[in-house]
Amino acid sequence: MQLHQQISEIRTKEDFLKFLSALRKDLVINKDQWENPTLEMYLEAMEAWIDTMEGYYSNTNQSIPEQPTWKVFADILYASKIYE
Repeated sequence: MQLHQQISEIRTKEDFLKFLSALRKDLVINKDQWENPTLEMYLEAMEAWIDTMEGYYSNTNQSIPEQPTWKVFADILYASKIYE
């Protein structure tokens, strides 16, 4: 299952941990496919994405979360991989 597909399945802490492990492995195996492969770049992208994440949820017809969930954390981490 692709990383972005795993996100929709996240409901529990255990689901999130499986996703986090897969994300870390993806960085090791596919670092050249990451827009933000360094910690500095990744954190910068994370900050920028969180600042505008309401647009993502609106554009994908999802409700804007009022409180973070394990899925929201996964959305943030995945988006930080590719956000410019």
